Amino acid sequence: MKSFALRLASVIMAITVLLSVSAVCAGAISFPNNVQTQSKSILLVSMDTGQTVYEKDADEKRYPASTTKIMTYIVAVEHIDDVENTRVRIKQEIIDELRNTGSSMAYLSDHIGQDVKVIDLLYSLMVPSGNDAAMVLADYVGEGDIQKFVDMMNAKAEELGCQNTHFANPDGLHNEDHYTTARDLLKITNYALTLPNFMKIANTTSYTCEGDDDPLVTTNYLIDEARGGEYYYMYAEGIKTGTTDEAGRCLVTTAKADGQSYILVLLGAPYKEGEMEEYYTFTDAADLFRWALTSLELTTVKTAQTPICECNVKLAMNKDKVTLLPERNLNAILPTDLKEENILVETDVPETLEAPLSPDKPVGKATVYYVDTATGEKQEIETVNLVPAEAIDRSGIMATLEVTGAIFRSYWFLIVIGAIILIMLIYVIAAKIHRHRKKKRRDVKRYRNF
Repeated sequence: MKSFALRLASVIMAITVLLSVSAVCAGAISFPNNVQTQSKSILLVSMDTGQTVYEKDADEKRYPASTTKIMTYIVAVEHIDDVENTRVRIKQEIIDELRNTGSSMAYLSDHIGQDVKVIDLLYSLMVPSGNDAAMVLADYVGEGDIQKFVDMMNAKAEELGCQNTHFANPDGLHNEDHYTTARDLLKITNYALTLPNFMKIANTTSYTCEGDDDPLVTTNYLIDEARGGEYYYMYAEGIKTGTTDEAGRCLVTTAKADGQSYILVLLGAPYKEGEMEEYYTFTDAADLFRWALTSLELTTVKTAQTPICECNVKLAMNKDKVTLLPERNLNAILPTDLKEENILVETDVPETLEAPLSPDKPVGKATVYYVDTATGEKQEIETVNLVPAEAIDRSGIMATLEVTGAIFRSYWFLIVIGAIILIMLIYVIAAKIHRHRKKKRRDVKRYRNF
């Protein structure tokens, strides 16, 4: 099983993926488009920037079917040191568990009692979506206890920050307590993409295991030029399909063209065995990829030299205003037909800034929005720090005057002045009374002398 160093590396990768996803969510935008989709949940994200460009019910719980095997792959490779040379015995009882379930199989029943390489089991898991391979790997890693392996899957999902995911098995066969969301499945897949061999295996259309005559063939027509027919999309790569009556059709896949790359999660496309067997996930994927690759582009919304606003300045000699700029270039995936009215900037800065000011010290923030002019809806692109366009020194004279003025305006100063005035007033009144009484005593004394 895995060494401590490899376990530590997996934790670091998980944290990295989680942080990148958290950063992305702050600037997610779902652009309007004319693509007619059938999938119930959709999440389309730029692999170059991490920015969401389209989503639909991405946080709704759905049955994932065999896209489950992405997590199965993760747990297996993180607990097996050498997938190239480690061999696993194919047990009769494990294969028997899947009989009469209608499962997709990698025909490991032909190897019962034999030792099969883990790398071949991983190809059997991902290429033809072999439930038998999933169960064999789970039994091996779980040391004869498949539920132990499932517990590892759920622990990994929690580690990756999945908030609406729970696994009940390693293969994706229907279970009411086996669910995920498009957003959680994206987190899981992004992590899997950091693991050795994952994308290589997930993008394989045909593979022959050791000792076999017939090759394993992918279930993903989107990437299979030889067998995909009308569903083949030349820019697609990987990753995993899934289908049950309850889950419908599911798909996780990517596409790359013209320096752009996207990852897409589709869940819940219509499917009913014997009644509705169209591959709507493949048509949804191709249409969404075409739209994204032709209608969106990486755009510099604001450069670090773009004036955003002016702000009043105090305590500076001969300077009462300063221009504020973005701390960095603000880049985002945006429609190619972007117009000036599609961009809205809202600032959060103090009414007045106080010198000294430096271009490397933020003094406020600007939030940039994409505005759909048809609906008026605005969506946040990103928030960026604002910095002064120039350094402004503090004036000693202005600072002294400000301090003096602040003292004169302070609450306690006013109380002290008020108290002094009151004391003086009391003193004047008392002195006047005293003089009056003294004069009266003199008058009385003079009268008695007569």
